[in-house]
Amino acid sequence: MMRVNGKERCLEAGRTTLKQFLLKEGYRLEHIAVERNGEIAPKAEYETIMLTEADTLEIVSFVGGG
Repeated sequence: MMRVNGKERCLEAGRTTLKQFLLKEGYRLEHIAVERNGEIAPKAEYETIMLTEADTLEIVSFVGGG
């Protein structure tokens, strides 16, 4: 099972990119940063990073305010 923000998650069967996963989960890519297995994932690589059951993701959303 893959871990996302500390919770176990099932990964869909087949090949899933980081971008596909994030969009399916409803994240707005321009407003987040992703750490994958302890390293920041470059946004330019979201389409090529293939997720596995062994991955650990931490997803941080940026929220504006005043």
